[in-house]
Amino acid sequence: MKNWDRRAWWAIGIFSSVILFDQWVKIYIKTHFHYGEAIEVIPQWLTIQFVENPGMAFGWMLPGQWGKLLLTSFRIVVFFGITWYLIRLIKEKASIAFIACMSLILAGALGNILDSVFYGIVFDKGALYDAHYQDYLPYLDIAQPDGTGYAPMLMGNVVDMIHVTKWIHFPEWVPSVGGETRPLFPPIFNIADAAISVGIVFLLLFQKRFFKQQEEVVTVIESTDEMDVAN
Repeated sequence: MKNWDRRAWWAIGIFSSVILFDQWVKIYIKTHFHYGEAIEVIPQWLTIQFVENPGMAFGWMLPGQWGKLLLTSFRIVVFFGITWYLIRLIKEKASIAFIACMSLILAGALGNILDSVFYGIVFDKGALYDAHYQDYLPYLDIAQPDGTGYAPMLMGNVVDMIHVTKWIHFPEWVPSVGGETRPLFPPIFNIADAAISVGIVFLLLFQKRFFKQQEEVVTVIESTDEMDVAN
């Protein structure tokens, strides 16, 4: 199999696996858990807790309906930008590790886009924005994918469920939080968020190696092209 094909299949495999797993988990949680319901998986460490996030990754958000629409639109633009870059990496024969990282980030981006774009029109219940409280309020009962819809297209909420419940005590010498006991990682997140985070972390850790390999590959390709022209 040609190198280009091998890299493309790696990208497709990673991308498809993350998307399918992410959406399966989200749909299961959405259709089986009451809002806020939690199940402890690892005592004092990990809990599956259903919440909805109208904003960015890890529960961050911009206020109001316009803020949500802006975030969804921004996600879509970023998705197409990363898609273009990933295709370019495959054509330029970048390292498989580099392509794997970008595939994780791309899959994570699409995973949350699908929630924002379609969940509002597919499910009958979802957290809705209350202008009085200036926040999204939870709902009763369990949502069903009956097509009734709780929000317009592009205005659906992202389903989150992974909650790290470990608390740690900071020594006195730690700036700002010394002597305090705080949660290790407060935000509740999902598979897509995790995929994006893993991809970004590995890019940061190995960026010099990735980009050095990329420069070497481009140099070889350009040299080969020049030889072909000369002949």
